[in-house]
Amino acid sequence: MRKRFRAGDGVIAVACLTLGVGSLAQAQTQASTPSPVPNAVQKGRAMAKHASGTFEVELNPQPPEDKAEGSTLGRLSIDKQFHGDLEATSKGQMLTAMTEVKGSAGYVAIERVTGTRQGRSGSFVLQHSGTLTKSEPEQSITVVPDSGTGQLVGLAGKMTVTITDGKHLYDFDYTLPTTP
Repeated sequence: MRKRFRAGDGVIAVACLTLGVGSLAQAQTQASTPSPVPNAVQKGRAMAKHASGTFEVELNPQPPEDKAEGSTLGRLSIDKQFHGDLEATSKGQMLTAMTEVKGSAGYVAIERVTGTRQGRSGSFVLQHSGTLTKSEPEQSITVVPDSGTGQLVGLAGKMTVTITDGKHLYDFDYTLPTTP
């Protein structure tokens, strides 16, 4: 039987990292997959923009990896729904490492986000890297270069996720070429 966990359940410290313990995680989205525009170049200047809102996330542990002395490796699937300036869903995979030291862990993740931002639809991929060093979080969530499809071709940026009063929030600073 497959167990479903939500961030905040304390399932894996690293999973919480990804989902916004302090300011350690990021959000992604995916709804319906639009037709990719391979090697498309959009003309126009890239304008700096900001998006923010809320999201829900569901983590599903996958079969466990080996436990070695000093650390435990794990793998989870990620499903998110974004609301606010970005209306989207995402699907992804996360790899985690927990140590025997409480509050120290690490993770990497890849998510494909599909949805709409300011009337422009498409998808893009987010790359996560995070660590907890004795409960001190550090994160990096970045759009994978040239991963934008549809009307999001040329998208670049970084996302930050926080949890405030149990609510998951995202802030997304990005650039997107203007239309020709």
